[in-house]
Amino acid sequence: MNDLRLPILGAGAWAGALAGPVVAAGGRAGLVLMVLLAAVVGIGGGWAVRKRRATVLALVLMIAGTAVVAGLHAARVRDNPVADLAARKAQVRVVATVTTDPKEVRGEHATYQLRRASVREIRGRGVVYRLRTPVVVLGDEAWADVPLGTTVSAAGRLGRSDSHEESALLVADEPRVVAGPGIWWRASDRLRASIRDAVAHRPPDQAALVPALVDGDDTGLSDDLADDFRTTGLTHLLAVSGTNLTLVVGFLLIVARWSGVRGRGLYAVGVLGIIGFVVLARTEPSVVRAAAMGAVGLLAMTNNGRQRALRGLGAAVIGLLLIDPGLATSVGFTLSVLATAGILLFGPPWRDALRRWMPQWCAEAIAVPAAAQLACTPVVAAISGQVSLVAVLANLLVEPAVAPATVLGLLGGLLGLVWDPLGMVAGTVATWCVAWIIAVARFGADLPSAQVGWATGPLALAVLVAVCAAIAFLAPRVLRHPVTGVAGCLVLLAVALVRLPSPGWPPAGWVLVMCDVGQGDALAVRTGPGSAVVVDAGPDPDLVDDCLDGLEIQHIPLAVITHFHADHVNGVEGVFAGRQVGELWTSRLQDPPDGVQILGEAAGAAGVVPVPAPYGATTTIGEARIQVLWPTADSDTRGPGDGSTANDASVVLLVESRGLRLLLTGDIEPEGQDQLADDLAGLDIDVLKVPHHGSRYQDLGWLRTLQAQVALTSVGARNDYGHPATATVKGLEETGTEVYRTDRDGTVAVVESGGEVAVVTR
Repeated sequence: MNDLRLPILGAGAWAGALAGPVVAAGGRAGLVLMVLLAAVVGIGGGWAVRKRRATVLALVLMIAGTAVVAGLHAARVRDNPVADLAARKAQVRVVATVTTDPKEVRGEHATYQLRRASVREIRGRGVVYRLRTPVVVLGDEAWADVPLGTTVSAAGRLGRSDSHEESALLVADEPRVVAGPGIWWRASDRLRASIRDAVAHRPPDQAALVPALVDGDDTGLSDDLADDFRTTGLTHLLAVSGTNLTLVVGFLLIVARWSGVRGRGLYAVGVLGIIGFVVLARTEPSVVRAAAMGAVGLLAMTNNGRQRALRGLGAAVIGLLLIDPGLATSVGFTLSVLATAGILLFGPPWRDALRRWMPQWCAEAIAVPAAAQLACTPVVAAISGQVSLVAVLANLLVEPAVAPATVLGLLGGLLGLVWDPLGMVAGTVATWCVAWIIAVARFGADLPSAQVGWATGPLALAVLVAVCAAIAFLAPRVLRHPVTGVAGCLVLLAVALVRLPSPGWPPAGWVLVMCDVGQGDALAVRTGPGSAVVVDAGPDPDLVDDCLDGLEIQHIPLAVITHFHADHVNGVEGVFAGRQVGELWTSRLQDPPDGVQILGEAAGAAGVVPVPAPYGATTTIGEARIQVLWPTADSDTRGPGDGSTANDASVVLLVESRGLRLLLTGDIEPEGQDQLADDLAGLDIDVLKVPHHGSRYQDLGWLRTLQAQVALTSVGARNDYGHPATATVKGLEETGTEVYRTDRDGTVAVVESGGEVAVVTR
């Protein structure tokens, strides 16, 4: 029987850490929570004392204690001279110690280096304060060269921080070094650099993944590979996690055993290994969290490991929340705890059931990733709106390569400190291992049903939690018999390999469909039964023809080619195939010539004459009202059509249908977007067709002001352009916009449902 007392106390600590900052902030919510906490402490504590229920009393005290600690922590960060100066946007000079590595962020007009720092002294408004409080720093390229642990002096302007974990945001000038980092930070930097050097001669993705596995250093990892890891549930490999620590410290313990270390000496090696790993991977909250979860994993390997690890998990949660209450709202912390709990609670019964008819090593290889993934599924769905169907399979396939890649990567760094060629040998073998991991991620992300959409409302998530709980309860009964166990695995495999059917396609109430035509655009705006306005034709006639057939489109009263690049016009024959086309609008810029010729030949064969889209015109076609917003009537009709010139001449349409407003932007560039921002101030829409396949070159500030509920990006899988850019996707998601992309979601339909936007994918 599992002893769950400490895990229950850990859950109580979590509840208190969530409530404390709300109570400290005051307001109506704070008052309500304060009353509830008082009731819990008073009623629950009194009952526990009378009934001599030590565990209940401890739980009540834990909730109250962590609430107080979290409230004080929030107040300390929020109420101090730095926060006061930030509220007044004061110009200051600070002396601070840099506490995180640089991260490049792209603003609207410049690129910045983001660092976190601990302020020691601040001078502002004629007063000098000496204190300790965290701030976020945005600086120029000079900040990228400041080593971690360095104390610097810099001038800048303070502003409010978006995070409750920092007192202010400092937009800083060039830093001046006051004191260099300590010996431990210098040693850590040298080893991290040696790990990178040991694999630098290998292909870029492999060279970037090895340091990520060893110490969480994912600089240089391509956006498309990171997306593939996210789709296949392998993102945990790119960040510092308990797995990293378990593998690294486990390797050190094996070496210590070979060297004759026994008894308490092994504990000493383990403790030193944990400390060394934290220094190597940086003492950020995520690393400390990973170290705690890794230590729990090591406990699980000892005698009576499951019981000890469960108690250790509860103790780790309590300790971490008392040290840093802000972890209570950290997604990484939540996923780490859930994954560890899933492995400890679900893993053993699943393993024992599978062990009845397969080898133990195989049973553990299946049970561990499956248990961790199931425990994390509701939280992942709440964050991403997706449920991965290949995560268990992908984790199972990569598991044999993770340990040797991690250990060999670390060994390559250590040997490289002695002799570079020796380190490169170990590093090369490590990259051979990660090559398999990359292949699995790429293959899994390309599967038709790699992930499915899941609503993020309370009811949908409650249903998902219930489904996961049922699976956890029923799995041992299903897996203990070879027939049902194999059948279940085959069903899961079939679901991943075959695209799930989309019942009732096209969906009732559809307004707009973005066709999956690879790297290109093709959209259909419903105007009535069997009728639609088609905007762009993609690069392949067969793909756009198939999409329109699936929508049962026979009549096209209007076709629009936003500009003449191949990825928008080359599939135009598929639009005309077997359909009646009324009018044909194009960009005013009749360039590049190849695209103009392709359209002219197809239109001529169909007896349709292309005409420039009439700027400012509004027309109603069936259910849709369409307005031409761009290009202007005085724009060029001839010129260099390659690249940005043709893109910026794209036809931009505002469509209104069934109470929804849709902005279809072609490939318009930031210059054109900026002009539209001036012309259409205050424009509010429901659906945005993201310009230029989600390229990084956007007027992101304007796109965010549109407040679209849904953004659609038509993009080819693993295209050579890096579309869509992570900065564009995240920039839109930060405003609450749900981003859909054809390379992951397939064909995307926007549906009007009760006056609201809904999305169906196929």
